[in-house]
Amino acid sequence: MEQPVTGGRATRSYGAEPEALEALVDASLTARVTLDEHGIVTGWNAGAERLLGYPAGQVTGRRAADLLAEPIPVRGGLPTLADLPRWNGDIALRHRDGRKLTVRILAHHRPPGADGPAWLVVSALTDRQPPAGLDESLVSWSFAQSPCCALAIYDTRLRLRRANADMERATALTEEEMRGLRVSEISGGDAGRRAEHDMARVLRTGESEYEENYLRAPGESHEHAWSVFLSALRDHEGTVRGVCLAAHDMTEQFWARKRLQLIAEAGRRIGSTLDVTRTAQELADVTVPALADFVSVDLLATLDDVSEPPARAVPVDGPLLLRRAALRSVTPGAPESAVPAGTVDAYPAGSMPFESLRSGRPALHKTSDPAFTAWLARDPARAARVRAFGIHSAMTVPLAARGTTLGVAFFVRHRNQEPFRHDDLVLAGELVARAAVSIDNARRYTRERATAVTLQRSLLPRRLPRQAAVEVASRYLPAGGQAGVGGDWFDVIPLSGARVALVVGDVVGHGLVASATMGRLRTAVRTLADIDLPCDELLTHLDDLVARLNTEEETEEGDADGRAPGSARTTGDLGATCLYAVYDPVTRHCCFAGAGHPVPAVVSPEGTVELVGLPTAPPLGVGGLPYESTEVVVPEGSLLALYTNGLVETPERDLDTGVGRLREALGRPAASLDALCDRVLADLLPQRPADDVALLIARTRALDARQVATWAVPSDPSAVAQTRKDVVAQMERWGLSDAVFVTELVVSELVTNAIRHAEPPVQLRLIHDTTLICEVSDGGNTAPHLRRARTYDEGGRGLLLVAQLTERWGTRQSATGKTIWAEQTLTPA
Repeated sequence: MEQPVTGGRATRSYGAEPEALEALVDASLTARVTLDEHGIVTGWNAGAERLLGYPAGQVTGRRAADLLAEPIPVRGGLPTLADLPRWNGDIALRHRDGRKLTVRILAHHRPPGADGPAWLVVSALTDRQPPAGLDESLVSWSFAQSPCCALAIYDTRLRLRRANADMERATALTEEEMRGLRVSEISGGDAGRRAEHDMARVLRTGESEYEENYLRAPGESHEHAWSVFLSALRDHEGTVRGVCLAAHDMTEQFWARKRLQLIAEAGRRIGSTLDVTRTAQELADVTVPALADFVSVDLLATLDDVSEPPARAVPVDGPLLLRRAALRSVTPGAPESAVPAGTVDAYPAGSMPFESLRSGRPALHKTSDPAFTAWLARDPARAARVRAFGIHSAMTVPLAARGTTLGVAFFVRHRNQEPFRHDDLVLAGELVARAAVSIDNARRYTRERATAVTLQRSLLPRRLPRQAAVEVASRYLPAGGQAGVGGDWFDVIPLSGARVALVVGDVVGHGLVASATMGRLRTAVRTLADIDLPCDELLTHLDDLVARLNTEEETEEGDADGRAPGSARTTGDLGATCLYAVYDPVTRHCCFAGAGHPVPAVVSPEGTVELVGLPTAPPLGVGGLPYESTEVVVPEGSLLALYTNGLVETPERDLDTGVGRLREALGRPAASLDALCDRVLADLLPQRPADDVALLIARTRALDARQVATWAVPSDPSAVAQTRKDVVAQMERWGLSDAVFVTELVVSELVTNAIRHAEPPVQLRLIHDTTLICEVSDGGNTAPHLRRARTYDEGGRGLLLVAQLTERWGTRQSATGKTIWAEQTLTPA
């Protein structure tokens, strides 16, 4: 019955072979005995009977120790025989006729549970000698016919004496043709000379030498990698009589190692940035000249115009438009390329890149292939380069990642005369696959970053609003490198009473989420500023908003993770810093409040730079601590500098160093605010920033005392008439006769309402700038609101009338009451 036996690389079935094998080896030439774990003989062959004279029937079942002439010597320190996997040595046995025989045996111990006996004891019989001279002949034949390596023997003069068949094939010379020659005379070149020096060292020291050579045998197109061992040949007295050279052909292992090294190098070099063109160039740089003499990487031209590749990347009938993203050649300037870098070229149906992309599989090509020849016939410029450079072999490998077709890589050989093989195609496919993933990552990053930049710029103010309090210049720089667009923002918000709010903020994180959050916070700040909240109170409301956003985000994540709705937990993943400032040109006071943001700088008209000392406060969204404001007097012509931490804090320097450099840059005179912004960025950020940067610089203005008129109004309805007279007189002094009627009416309504419905003291203030602002303050806290009066109502129409006659109106609270204000647009004189 046949039983399959599995070997290293194949499975064979043995039928009658065991019987033939037994007949071939003649089992009686070896004494074979098997024992169980207790030392009982379980098997006894004919060789054992010839050795000791006992037939199998007399020995089987007996203790093997009964056959010993004397105990087995066991060297000290060795474990017992039962613990040894194998034992060999000489033992004394008793022959059946009483003679003592010293026999050399080899005993194998089988592991417990294995089929068969526990011990196999063998001993070779020497009473049958081989034919005379057979051993020497076998040695000679084994040397000459050894298939595992190329062997050569040199004498003490380094002259060849013997060479086997593999050496003859490696040198393309017979043993007779090489006999008496030195190795440098046989192979020539540096490899032969190095081998001679090593052989001389072996003769002198008797120690073996090892080296690797790369030689090309005559008539072969590629080099072989040889692993060469040089060893001394000694006589019985130990005298060195020659040198043996054994060379193993390690070409396949050598190229496998080179391929692994190339793959490892590609892993280090490809995808170092999130730039599509640079990643494509890295692929070309890695593969030339290690794999090809010329490489081009062409990407689909459709990737330039749309955010997502089209559903059908390759047209059915052609042509296929590809943009040459990168190229590299062993020839300077890459003259083999018919298409310059960055240019779009059309590839018709039937061309190699077209067919490779349509099939989605890499392919080997020879320039003599009919399809290649037909393509070149339609492209004379490319055909001329193929002939001029002797291009003989090419590979096309599609670039695809995550189901998206990106382009094709084209590999060419002309200086390397060996054509591409299947192993080269597999290697190219591995390298291109790695590059394709990096290119797709870069493409997706570029698309997302462009979207985030567009979103962010759409949310930032395109033009700063016109107002009289400050002159403003600003700069915004998106982050470079792999950080992505962040959530930095700034804003200038006109407030009532000719005041202005300056805002700079920074949302934690980068990308679309940060940009969207920035837009929400900017809108919230404008809304809160529109109701004239104090600086510290505005930040408190903004802090509550960020905390709610955090809670909403955690709740959504909890629902997605299977947690119950309402089991939200705020982790502070969404956070922001903010600096809010309000400047009043009438009083020249500026109020600052910060939430974990870098402190602002104030530059005096003389050029002295001071940092505003703000109370320590946490970022928005942390909660738990109150926000406090700081008010400072700012001389006219001073500069207020608000910025985000990306300006002063970089990986190369700490915050204190950056702030010091900022103060130095702000302290030097500049022709304009725009020039000052440019100088600050140039001094602090010589390279593209690693984080977003927002910079806002404002030069303060002050209203002349003659532009402001203030009256304390008695809490008596009869005082309204005198107040109107005072206002008319002031309007005449300002030359605003055209606005007298509306102003007189607005003042009359607002002052009358304050006297009737509010608490004293009542104050009237007129501010004359680019607009005319009328403010009436009182000690009450109840804010008025518009309502539509019914037909027979005696009141309720005054505030509606004010709203209709003025450009805008509003109310703001203060620590002592409220202020109702109305603003008119003045007709230029």
